[in-house]
Amino acid sequence: MQIYTRTGDKGYTRIIGGTKLAKDSERIKAYGTIDELNSFVGYAITLIKNNDALKKELIQIQQYLFDCGNDLAMPRGKGTYRVTPDLTEWIEGCIDAHVAIPREVESFILPGGSPAASILHICRTVARRAEREIVTFQWTNDMNEEVLIFINRLSDYFFSVARVANANEGIEDVLYERSGKVFHMELKKEHLQ
Repeated sequence: MQIYTRTGDKGYTRIIGGTKLAKDSERIKAYGTIDELNSFVGYAITLIKNNDALKKELIQIQQYLFDCGNDLAMPRGKGTYRVTPDLTEWIEGCIDAHVAIPREVESFILPGGSPAASILHICRTVARRAEREIVTFQWTNDMNEEVLIFINRLSDYFFSVARVANANEGIEDVLYERSGKVFHMELKKEHLQ
């Protein structure tokens, strides 16, 4: 099987439907960052200790990230989109379950702790970058809006599972010293409903 096409030698690639685009186009940047995020998630899975349920959940996230990349690479009308509102409902349920595990915090925390938590924080920031690139792409392109919603929730998901990874290993999150109260109980309860 030949995996190289030589199309990229001139700085182009083909998307679903056959359209040729520059590799630095907004569409390619958006789904390329999703691919980068998926690789970091794969690495995070290798660092999770004694939590097969979380590993399984992260593998499901990887499947959904491929769906996001597919939808971003496909112009409207060239196929059926895969990211639907039920994916966002699923991830919100995961977030709600995870935030109940570590002790509550009311201030910002510093990224870090265990190796697993550290890479999950990297996943969080790459998800935020992917979100920004998807927003840029959507201003001038017709796309599946559900992808942006899912990726927005995904950064919250990675925050919550990074905290769980630390809690599972008995590592306390380090609070940002100059942070005031940024998470209030009332707001958290509203988020969980």
